[in-house]
Amino acid sequence: MIRARTLVLAVMLSVAAAAPARADFTAFIGPNFTPANRLTSGLAAGWGLVIVGFEFEFASTTDDPPQGAPALKTGMGNVLLQSPVPIFGAQPYITVGAGLAREVLGTNEDTSIGVNTGGGVKINLTGPLRLRVDYRVFKLGNNFLYSPVHRVYVGLNLKF
Repeated sequence: MIRARTLVLAVMLSVAAAAPARADFTAFIGPNFTPANRLTSGLAAGWGLVIVGFEFEFASTTDDPPQGAPALKTGMGNVLLQSPVPIFGAQPYITVGAGLAREVLGTNEDTSIGVNTGGGVKINLTGPLRLRVDYRVFKLGNNFLYSPVHRVYVGLNLKF
């Protein structure tokens, strides 16, 4: 009986002391550098606790047939490890994730699982609005024309 009360009390204290979940949404744009510079745009939605976050991201890169650069679409689930508080108004993070990627160039087309690693920073602007700068390296399927793929983006991030 005493153990049950102790367990219930411990669970209640743990729940009461847990940090509230936070969520954010990012709309981004930037270059994909592989094999030629092309426009990438996308959306990311995430949530997390103090240090660990989770994010789902969709990005689309335009093609450049004269350069032999394929269109690329990615849908990735990522885990972020981030600073628990902003440091001089900026919250740095590192990330790793996996998901699906689709490459199309003319009649060549491939869809496969891909993985990514990277990092970035979310910089406080005003209120819940932040500037997000991110760098990622994508390792794509064996039949893709180009892998790894390097991408940088800048986006507006809304924290709620």
